[in-house]
Amino acid sequence: MTLKARITEDMKTAMRAREAARLSTIRLLLAAIKQREVDERIELSDADVLAIIDKMIKQRRESIAQFDAGGRPELSAAERAEIVVLQEYMPQQLSDAEIDRLIDAAIAGAGAIGAAAMGKVMGALKPQLAGRADMTQVAARVKTRLAG
Repeated sequence: MTLKARITEDMKTAMRAREAARLSTIRLLLAAIKQREVDERIELSDADVLAIIDKMIKQRRESIAQFDAGGRPELSAAERAEIVVLQEYMPQQLSDAEIDRLIDAAIAGAGAIGAAAMGKVMGALKPQLAGRADMTQVAARVKTRLAG
């Protein structure tokens, strides 16, 4: 079953169970998927759907930071609930040790020395870590390793 089909089935299940918050989040996700398919006139692969989910999670994290800074905990809580639903469709997250091992391998493979090689290392890591790690944190780790 494709990821898109699984999301559609989960929407039907949420409708039957009358889970309003979950249903709303899944509908937002399906709308984003459909929008991209219509815009680009293609059928999205699972990797494309994961990229959309990852982007939506990132947007919600940014919103949470803004809501927390603005003293709106109720809106922040709603965004956190959406993240929980969206993360159900993401692959298993890698541990810190696994991420560090992949970073070390990418640095060694690229022969990277210094901050100028950051783009080359991140380019090698992105396909391996997409959806399985927070790329912002990975970038910070790579930067630290290349500087040190």
